[in-house]
Amino acid sequence: MLNERSLAAHQDCKDCPIRHKAVCARCESDELERLEEIKYYRRFEAGQTVVWSGDRMDFVGSVVSGIATLTQTMEDGRTQMVGLLLPSDFVGRPGRSTAAYDVVATTDLVMCCFRKSPFEDMMGRTPHIAQRLLEMTLDELDAAREWMLVLGRKTAREKIASLISIIARRDASLHMRTSDGPLAFDLPLTREAMADYLGLTLETVSRQISALKKDGVIHLEGKRHVTIPDMDRLMEEAGDDADGGMLV
Repeated sequence: MLNERSLAAHQDCKDCPIRHKAVCARCESDELERLEEIKYYRRFEAGQTVVWSGDRMDFVGSVVSGIATLTQTMEDGRTQMVGLLLPSDFVGRPGRSTAAYDVVATTDLVMCCFRKSPFEDMMGRTPHIAQRLLEMTLDELDAAREWMLVLGRKTAREKIASLISIIARRDASLHMRTSDGPLAFDLPLTREAMADYLGLTLETVSRQISALKKDGVIHLEGKRHVTIPDMDRLMEEAGDDADGGMLV
């Protein structure tokens, strides 16, 4: 979570830690200046709801740090986690007035938000924003299709390996690291959250993580700090090709 001092430092788009991956990635300096005029930052504590499904949304924005979940509630009260929002992911849909899902901060969360109407106006006048948002939307669609495979056909071990690989590759991409050598990162989800997302029991998640650790597929320090010695091997455990995967 960014503290007040570091959050203030990221007020300038040029210094933003997600600049190269966010919706503004292709913007020129004059376009960034226009975005600066309509943006603001919001922070949420872990467990806090960003927006409820069906609520009116007067903003759109990108996750700067932290992680959030997209959740759908059924008529009988059951809920299903349908997606994760990681740094640089976009929240909200231009042209749609209400939220389609509950968005809840899983960890402490910082979002770079844009007032919705001015942002929609900018999209019409700024092809760079519209093009980047289209690319991100298509990436999200590909990820959703692949996730259907994870939930429907993969074994518990493959599901855990798939989720770890998604987070590892996104973290590497955000920090512009290659996957040629070991990758180290802090797992942003608790095992309870992983179980909820994957449709597994907590005991199964813990058992499979321990098995991956025992087999040397991952190294684990504490409960959250993960090192992947060989990304290709992890992808094989996930049931994917080494150069494939669900989310880039």
